[in-house]
Amino acid sequence: MQRWRGLEDIPQDWGRSVVTIGSYDGVHRGHQLIIGRAVERARELGVPSVVVTFDPHPSEVVRPGSHPPLLAPHHRRAELMAELGVDAVLILPFTAEFSKLAPADFIVKVLVDKLHAQLVIEGPNFRFGHKAAGNVQLLTEFGETYDYAVEVIDLYVSGEAGGGEPFSSTLTRRLVAEGDVAGAAEILGRPHRVEGIVVRGAQRGRELGFPTANVETLPHTAIPADGVYAGWLNVDGEAMPAAISVGTNPQFDATERTVEAYAIDRVDLDLYGLHVAVDFLAYVRGMLKFESIDDLLVAMAADVKRCSELISAYERG
Repeated sequence: MQRWRGLEDIPQDWGRSVVTIGSYDGVHRGHQLIIGRAVERARELGVPSVVVTFDPHPSEVVRPGSHPPLLAPHHRRAELMAELGVDAVLILPFTAEFSKLAPADFIVKVLVDKLHAQLVIEGPNFRFGHKAAGNVQLLTEFGETYDYAVEVIDLYVSGEAGGGEPFSSTLTRRLVAEGDVAGAAEILGRPHRVEGIVVRGAQRGRELGFPTANVETLPHTAIPADGVYAGWLNVDGEAMPAAISVGTNPQFDATERTVEAYAIDRVDLDLYGLHVAVDFLAYVRGMLKFESIDDLLVAMAADVKRCSELISAYERG
């Protein structure tokens, strides 16, 4: 899959293509419907499929300080899109100047002049251009002038997550923030993932017999609510069953919120400086302060046992 950052990265000889545009944070099951349809139609037409997305999130430029917690960084979104069969991802730097681009100018500069769109596929509520003035109707009207078609796909899927609310990135962020990682996984179609570099912490876990990878998460990451979770620690393509702690470590009166993962029964790992990913499968319990270190150790052993059981049951299907 080709990855372009900015319009200037698009090859000069790029031909017709099927395009879909959006933030697509999380590439959740609703997004997968639209992106999957773009891939399907591109193959039918014999042209490449292109996903256009933005960095940073448009809200941060339009309303500074309002950047939403991210469900997936751009490289992860690209990986997920590649798995869906997308041929190219175009990341457009979203600047103050770009935010002022009129909808008609956006269509001409991006869809017509650069991507030579033959077909554009979007959800019904797609908005674009200055002050989000462009919509699917305008996109369709311009298609008659610039020789591209528009197909609208209902991206709304619903299930048990969020009490039956339609699946969305907003709902997923809320569930993650509440610690409902099982609900978030239903929407995403996979466990919620947090990535970052392993850094040195207080090393209390090692002293207690449960050495953890202290993950310095990427900016704006959507981090689950404080508590203990079952999941996996992913290192160099290996997914290791893990007990995961999120919080400030109240047992030792710490104040910094951290994400730490103990790879179950793996005490020989040296992960400092490595980029790792933590997948959240299930919530186990809230963050507690115990009467003594001995009580904490008993709880940690019980946590690891419970995490192992949850992971084994999931992997058995």
